[in-house]
Amino acid sequence: MTKRQAAMVVCLALALFVWVAPPPSAWRRRVVHITLPQPATSPYQVLQPLSPSITHKNAPNPLRWLEKNSNNKYAVTTGLKLLSPITSHLSQRPRAALISLVRNSELPGLMQSMRQLEYHWNRKYQYPWIFFNDEPFSEEFKQATQNLTSAKCHYEVVPNEHWSLPDWVDEGRFMNSLEYLGTIGVGKGWMISYRHMCRWNSGFFYKHPRLKDFDWYWRVEPDVHFFCDIDYDVFRFMRDNNMKYGFNMNILDDARSFPSLWSRTRSFINAHPELVHPEADLDWLLDPHNSGDYNNCQFFSNFEVGNLNYFRGEANEKYFDWLDRGGGFFYERFGDAPIHTLSVAMFVPKSEIWFFRDIGYQHDINRHCPPHSAHRCSCEPTIMDENFYKLVPLESPQKKPDDTCIRQFLGGHWLNKKEGWNMEGEKLFGGDGYHGYQLTGLEEL
Repeated sequence: MTKRQAAMVVCLALALFVWVAPPPSAWRRRVVHITLPQPATSPYQVLQPLSPSITHKNAPNPLRWLEKNSNNKYAVTTGLKLLSPITSHLSQRPRAALISLVRNSELPGLMQSMRQLEYHWNRKYQYPWIFFNDEPFSEEFKQATQNLTSAKCHYEVVPNEHWSLPDWVDEGRFMNSLEYLGTIGVGKGWMISYRHMCRWNSGFFYKHPRLKDFDWYWRVEPDVHFFCDIDYDVFRFMRDNNMKYGFNMNILDDARSFPSLWSRTRSFINAHPELVHPEADLDWLLDPHNSGDYNNCQFFSNFEVGNLNYFRGEANEKYFDWLDRGGGFFYERFGDAPIHTLSVAMFVPKSEIWFFRDIGYQHDINRHCPPHSAHRCSCEPTIMDENFYKLVPLESPQKKPDDTCIRQFLGGHWLNKKEGWNMEGEKLFGGDGYHGYQLTGLEEL
């Protein structure tokens, strides 16, 4: 390049700078705007079902409770050191525990679950862990889990009578059921241990001697994920607001697992109408377009927070015994999720069932993440209907309800559809028929 050409390049560069640069008088006034994540307008994403019982004059106000008692008000440690005053906090604490039914071989998966829940919550609240197994825990298991928490750990064996074939079950018929359900592809339908697990989680866990001094539990499974910081005492929230049961996902279950469950439940209701709560709402679980049968919606029970005294109560105990005596855990594959769902729907008013929308959680392919929570959650927000039919694919011939499970539970404006939308029209254009709702669940509340 000649000197003349170089000079021309420099002149062109200066001209371009003068053209695009702001005048010197504006240099000092220039402001750089940085967008920071904003806290949620409603940080707890409180979603309560439409229920007449919540209008009672003296009904608890969960949102007000959360506003008053969050910011780790009742934490007993920072995760590093004890807080003060600790005595009054501990004296008023609910008698509660984190519980897990787990095998020695599932140690790596359980350690993952523990690390995340301890980091996001329990390192501040120090509730004990209670582990259950159908055989003694190994020393490796005990040492590894205790090293993950400064809370106390207990290691318990399930009584043999709670993990064996009852004498009223025909073993031959049971073996035929294992083969049949495995052949048609029902999830874990061929596993003997899975039947025992479902039965124990349905009606025996709350009877274990170790839990006799506890009133509340939070069930934790191996290989699950917790995505969000939780800044309030979950057990205090349940107790102070008179909640009986808390869930995180409400989704469709595979009806092939429990073909006789609803007919047996109806017969129980007919035999014991006095046990059904006067404010019970079963309508959201019944499909008016399918002869009023059970729509197969379930609270996904691998995440549940519950009142042990509710499960120990007469109504739930009689219901479980009714189902158990019918052999459904062995001749079919009754699961604890639909059984707990039907139980609380019959015996608990909706106002005492809580949707933990604010807790991000994942179990296998089912994932829930609250919206507007980037400041405390490490997950992508999910729409309200995200997990509705993941256990029952769209191509399955199983009849699906017209509305997703969680929307039927919540009711009200969550069921409102877009003007001009219809399910059949959406399906004609390749949709699944569940995208016509006015609200997705990602809106600011």
